[in-house]
Amino acid sequence: MTAISNYSLKSYTTFQTDYSAKSFFACKSENHLISFLEKKENKHTRIFVLGGGSNILFTQNFEGLIINMQNTSIEIIDENDDFAYIKADAGVVWDNFVEFCVNRNFYGVENLSLIPGTVGATPVQNIGAYGVEAKDVIYEVNTVEIDSAKTKIFSNYDCKFGYRDSIFKNEYKNKYVVSSVVFKLSKLEKFNIAYGNIKAELENFENINVQNIRQAVVNIREKKLPNTDELPNAGSFFKNPIISKSLYEELLIKYPTLVSYPISENAVKAAAGQLIDLAGLKGLRKNNVGTHENQALVIVKYAETKGSEIHYFSKFIQQEVYSKFGIQLEAEVIIL
Repeated sequence: MTAISNYSLKSYTTFQTDYSAKSFFACKSENHLISFLEKKENKHTRIFVLGGGSNILFTQNFEGLIINMQNTSIEIIDENDDFAYIKADAGVVWDNFVEFCVNRNFYGVENLSLIPGTVGATPVQNIGAYGVEAKDVIYEVNTVEIDSAKTKIFSNYDCKFGYRDSIFKNEYKNKYVVSSVVFKLSKLEKFNIAYGNIKAELENFENINVQNIRQAVVNIREKKLPNTDELPNAGSFFKNPIISKSLYEELLIKYPTLVSYPISENAVKAAAGQLIDLAGLKGLRKNNVGTHENQALVIVKYAETKGSEIHYFSKFIQQEVYSKFGIQLEAEVIIL
């Protein structure tokens, strides 16, 4: 029931930067977490909840407590003719959860296949891909408040979801630990294949079903994204920026291939990876860090280096894109 001191975090992040936590607690269940937080000796002024470490960059040792959820059960808690309600623990590997759902013909998360990380991060980050976001399928989020060690359930509405955003990244940042998430998935055939390259990839399959959509997404991601074991990275480093429609139309004159996705009457979402590519930065390498040759949105680590070097490189990318397009890219990766 105690934390481990001076614990290496290198194997807990996909960037594999060599830093340690002053204290580290591996949590096996919600009750285990409650019992730990109730003890006065486990109170810390700085706490961070670390999941799969696929969306974080440590640039220094963490002078506080790291909580790592390692509970891993998945269960169908209710279902009717139309919907299934599945409760997944925070420590479940996200793609294992997707596979669980797809194998049972539950619809809604197949487009989110192969996204790295754990279930506990999905409501925090509101993960998304290919026209689907976690908020579309999250029913409620079970949490434990750090200060009181009391449980609290957040409904989908309570989470205040936004683009790669939620209440857990804002007013409740570092105040609650997600212990499990309940998802509401359709049992009726419902596909979302208009986004990105999914429709083209599906032409390689005899028919369209939830299993083939998942496989199509896996195929696309494996072609575009580097394996973190071979080239350490954190996936998409930057968010797709939301810009005014007038700026987009202005840029379109000079860059006629510029992609956009409508957000509102006056705003569109641009593709951060394309902006980086058009700025001539795709495949760029500086010392031990660079943008990936197949996906400019991914920053990779070519050799052992400090997290600060990766951070400086990301800021260089931001500066170059802003200089060329007047668009400020925002990091999706959490930098500590």
